[in-house]
Amino acid sequence: MTTGTTAATSTDAAGEEHRARRLWRALEPLHAVTYFAPEARSAGESLGLRGFWRGYFGQRAAPLGPVPAEVVTALFYNFAPGFVARSVPEVWSVATPAQLLDARLAAVDAALRRALGELTGSADVAEAAELARTAATSVSTAGRALAAANAALPWPDAPHLVLWQAQTVLREQRGDGHVAALVSAGVDPVEALVVFAGAQGLPGDWLRERRGWTVEEWEAARARLSDRGLVEPNAGETVTDTVLTDAGRELCAEVEARTDALADQAWRALGDARAERLVGLAGPLVERVLAAGDFLPQNPMGMRPLVAAGPG
Repeated sequence: MTTGTTAATSTDAAGEEHRARRLWRALEPLHAVTYFAPEARSAGESLGLRGFWRGYFGQRAAPLGPVPAEVVTALFYNFAPGFVARSVPEVWSVATPAQLLDARLAAVDAALRRALGELTGSADVAEAAELARTAATSVSTAGRALAAANAALPWPDAPHLVLWQAQTVLREQRGDGHVAALVSAGVDPVEALVVFAGAQGLPGDWLRERRGWTVEEWEAARARLSDRGLVEPNAGETVTDTVLTDAGRELCAEVEARTDALADQAWRALGDARAERLVGLAGPLVERVLAAGDFLPQNPMGMRPLVAAGPG
């Protein structure tokens, strides 16, 4: 329950992982180099952006144009407003959105070429790119600002970048839907993180600090959730000790199930055979990304990559 990229379990009636979540896990590491690869950090620094977060906010928000901090906070959802405001709108005075988009694409190109090696120009990458682009251009972006902003960008020519661009659209489309599910459930940004930490067993302090919330804000959110019967009352524990109640686990499952249902358009657009083919094609590519160290095993998404056996 963060911003559309959570990995809490969501299953169908047969107890199997929802296919939309499976597709996301299969492809997301190919997008995540945008944030975790060293080339991404260097890209921001080359434009004069100091520190990881200025590069992150600048490159992820660049498709929106030079928007104020309030817009970024609203769309990214689970970052503290003051945390965002330390980077936005200052980033736009250092580098324009157009410069950041160019730097982002160049960094991803370098990172994927390094990680994928000889697979970069392979027929499998070209096929995966075609399938992923079909999915990305078939999903609705109505009411989904981050997805729409990325979908409006010109498509690159190289297949490995087409694959990355497609997953960028798909993961932001999923994220926008997740925000809608959270808002509908009455879970505010910091509350979503508290619930997510409890559901995933992530250290609360670790997650809180990476989203810029104070201890007081975190504890106030946990108190609100306790009043709703969603987390166990605070008995003096540290913020790392959030425990969900049955009602909290049920709410979390409902939000994740709704997120998956809202993200299912991509799989439906491809159909079972082509979607499974895309999952299989992505497996060896994701293995390369993981081996290169460009995806963090412990990440704020709680995301576990899906590495399939390969194309069948």
